[in-house]
Amino acid sequence: MLDPDRSLPLVAAPERQRSRGRIHLSVDCADGHDTRIRDIAEAGPARMRLPRRMRGPCEAVLLNTAGGIACGDTFDVTVEVGAGADLVLTTTAAEKIYRSDGPVSRLTTCATLAAGGRLAFLPQETILFDQAALERRFSADLAPDARLLAFEAVTFGRTARQEPITRGHLTDIWRIRRGGRLVYADSVRLDGDLSAQLARAAIGGGARAMATLLDVSPEAEGRLEQARAILDDVAMAGVTAAASAWNGHLVVRCLGADPDALRTLAQRLLAAYRGQPLPRVWQV
Repeated sequence: MLDPDRSLPLVAAPERQRSRGRIHLSVDCADGHDTRIRDIAEAGPARMRLPRRMRGPCEAVLLNTAGGIACGDTFDVTVEVGAGADLVLTTTAAEKIYRSDGPVSRLTTCATLAAGGRLAFLPQETILFDQAALERRFSADLAPDARLLAFEAVTFGRTARQEPITRGHLTDIWRIRRGGRLVYADSVRLDGDLSAQLARAAIGGGARAMATLLDVSPEAEGRLEQARAILDDVAMAGVTAAASAWNGHLVVRCLGADPDALRTLAQRLLAAYRGQPLPRVWQV
């Protein structure tokens, strides 16, 4: 095909090279109380670091060597927690989602927990830049007596620049099954002028950050009053948080006009609710 003005061939733009990160981690319980690595695989810029611990659960830290996620990048994490094993999965720092000229970046985490398995999924916050486009999915399949504690947070815009999200996209999907039965489903989709949408009282009430804490365990519903008491203790100006429990799980929702205050509240909430310090990377 020729350009009518210049009589030169039109060359299609080459497809942009994108990052494809993949992690697979499998852990089991060696002797009834020590969790060990059974299998680990890494691909692309996705890496896993395993700090040595003298006691307690196995701790795994996800690392993105690319330094952030650009338009069209994909990262997939699969985790298998064996019977009686105990795993904490976190990230080295906040994950940055850069602006996109169209393609959507995708982050997918899938976990399987066998009988008596425990997983604390505690990534640090995801920061959306203006014009970012992200689809994030978290799914877990639990044995009836397994325990999952999951936390994820999103910050809209770079706080140091007071950056609004004038154009962007976020899809956030959670699906949790216990004993093969769907027990928790949550989907959020924001598209367009995200800052204007979050300013609306029925959506965000002026929030610039949001977070969800989910506890799926046999005792989760019975901890509702404890969770509410912790929220009263760690309350901060600029952050609204509330807890509810049903169907064998407990959920805490947080909205913050001040992302830094929300992060501080989340740190205190997680430490108090879990009864142990957060992974060291959270404290740097």
